[in-house]
Amino acid sequence: MPPISTRAAGRAGVLNTLENGSWQLQQSTMREEMLFAGVSRRAFAMSATRCMKLWGFGRTTSKELSVRRLHRSSIVRQASVMDSPTQTYEAVVVGSGPAGITVVGNLLEQKLSPMLWVDKSFSGGRINYAYREVPSNTKVGLFVDFATALAPFRRIVSSTPSRSRWDEPSESDGVAVNGKPDKLQGLRILDQGKGCDLSHAADMCLILTEGLRRTPGQWNVTLRDSAKSSGQSSTVSARRMVLCTGSSPNNSPLPVDIPGIYTLDLDCALSPTLLATTLSPMDSLTVAVIGASHPAILVLRNLYNLASTTKPNLRIKWFTRHPLRYAEFMDGWILRDNTGLKGEAATWAKQNLEPETMPDSDVAKYVTKIQYPSGTEKEVFEREMQGVEYYVQAIGYSRDPIPSLTTSSGRSIEPKYDHSSGGFNYDSNSESKVPGLFGAGIAFPERVTDPHGNVEYAVGFFKFMRYIKKVVPGWI
Repeated sequence: MPPISTRAAGRAGVLNTLENGSWQLQQSTMREEMLFAGVSRRAFAMSATRCMKLWGFGRTTSKELSVRRLHRSSIVRQASVMDSPTQTYEAVVVGSGPAGITVVGNLLEQKLSPMLWVDKSFSGGRINYAYREVPSNTKVGLFVDFATALAPFRRIVSSTPSRSRWDEPSESDGVAVNGKPDKLQGLRILDQGKGCDLSHAADMCLILTEGLRRTPGQWNVTLRDSAKSSGQSSTVSARRMVLCTGSSPNNSPLPVDIPGIYTLDLDCALSPTLLATTLSPMDSLTVAVIGASHPAILVLRNLYNLASTTKPNLRIKWFTRHPLRYAEFMDGWILRDNTGLKGEAATWAKQNLEPETMPDSDVAKYVTKIQYPSGTEKEVFEREMQGVEYYVQAIGYSRDPIPSLTTSSGRSIEPKYDHSSGGFNYDSNSESKVPGLFGAGIAFPERVTDPHGNVEYAVGFFKFMRYIKKVVPGWI
């Protein structure tokens, strides 16, 4: 059986520092698929120079750089390369997932322009192409708050673009004006205090992305396939670079070698439709799920739903090192806000997976729980993985690779992210900031400490918004 995976290789590249304080990117080589949007795609090598002002693109292989510049008249013109190569931009934003959308909106609210926005497809990132069927652990009301948190966003979602509705939140937001409702009705009709399928949030991202791309004074760079290379290159300048390059599920090798076992990619397992299609040709099958996170519980539920309906010979082994942990609503704050189970995953887990509920649940007919202490993985896996055909690891996410950084003298820089300012230090031993380089999103989140002293990393639409609103003034 082949491995089942929706992910490809990661990103690679080189950034070199220059003396004049600007950024310069030179795309030097690429393989089969361009990856630049914060999702794992086939490797792409590039060189870039951090000198606070230059960002450039050059093509030497069979890819075409398509550029769209939006004018004040909102008329779009296209070219195979940039036709204004010496223009200096105030910022370059890499990635168009939720974080990229948030950063672009905040920079526009700060009146920062012109801006260059770079992405593979401008299609909402992983949340749109992989997680549309996944139930959110965010309340619908927070998605609406996200989409109306900035004046540029309100311009986009408002059906009647009057200045009062553009510039400040209005009590009439969401109410039909002149008989025309705003563009968020798909979210507004849902229960604002509950979660929803992420398809609703993904559609919101697409609405905001299209609106932002039509904003005057902005370049949108889309990297597309081309039948042949023209060998052309182009360079532009930018004073700031913001990496919103995303993260991918961890999929490290098992601590033991089990013959005949293959990986089932987490993105695949989180989609009920894709999972059913993938496993449909197989009759008798055992799948292992490793982890007790929010995604792990959703994968267990998806597999159980298959086993209890169309695949009665499917069996699941659930490997976990600790009891389930839930988010708890305290007095004005949430304990384990970013690490505990919430929403549908929490409800299903309490009903079916806890020691007091699992023995009497129908889930126990198909799911075997294997709890083991940390440090015993090798012996437990060697014993319990026998007879397992596929395994899913739901053990967190790791940031996608960014281009490597070097100084003008060739010394390598290992940038360390500052989770309070959104900037980078030169390395883990340095307090010196890398000028003009910033990051945001799931790869570069805010570090938060709750009233009990627990440290977490804040991941979520409105958490990104709150953090970026706070740090962006320091980037200007």
